[in-house]
Amino acid sequence: MYNRELVAKKGAQLILECGEQRHSVPVYSQEGLEMVAGLWTKLSTQYRLMYEPTWMGIPIIQTPGDVLMMQELIWRLRPDFIVECGLAHGGSAVCYASVCELAGKGRVIGVDVEVRQYNRVALRSHPMAHRIELIEASSVELSTVAEVERRVAGSKTVMVVLDSNHSHQHVRKELELYHRLVTPGSYLVVMDGAQAHVWDIPSGKPEWKDDHPLKAIREFLDEHREFCPDDYYTRLHVTSCPDGFLRRRPAGEVSS
Repeated sequence: MYNRELVAKKGAQLILECGEQRHSVPVYSQEGLEMVAGLWTKLSTQYRLMYEPTWMGIPIIQTPGDVLMMQELIWRLRPDFIVECGLAHGGSAVCYASVCELAGKGRVIGVDVEVRQYNRVALRSHPMAHRIELIEASSVELSTVAEVERRVAGSKTVMVVLDSNHSHQHVRKELELYHRLVTPGSYLVVMDGAQAHVWDIPSGKPEWKDDHPLKAIREFLDEHREFCPDDYYTRLHVTSCPDGFLRRRPAGEVSS
């Protein structure tokens, strides 16, 4: 661990050198904040720090800032259903369900192509199990979408979170299939668009430079004016979801 005193007085500079490129910005500036946030995204991904946190005993695989922002959003919306594509260990489903529990309403539908047995057992025995429903199937199969639609039918507020396969084509399909489930005023949250910014780290993959959720988000927004990114939920700067909190605008707001 770094244990020396870190002194950075007014006027201190951040200098980043990479090959022949050199960037220098004041530490205490907007540019300095953005550089540190960008570097922290790269470093935390390289060292897999998002795999460290748990929520109520279950690995959540999210950055702490994004966990906090999701909590804020769910508490404000008080949704009837949160549809989450991509379950992994189930920590995020437990997190969302626990906020619903405190709010006194809401259920989480977790969709994953494979729910491993030990994860299923952990979720079924969890105190939040009564607020979590599981669907083991591909999120982009039409039969899966139809089943989700059946379960959320008639709900006043539905929120969708996309956090499964992070390729451009897969996220693009999910956006087209699930956006219509999001009720006006609610949100469609697309995780891990930051894959576009970490292709260059030592453990990154060169193909991530062009194959990432952020590309799918931008294409989707070009075609769907009823959705717009809400920067309020990325205000902590360090996020895996750049432009990923998409608010569905009410009909009157879109027409104006």
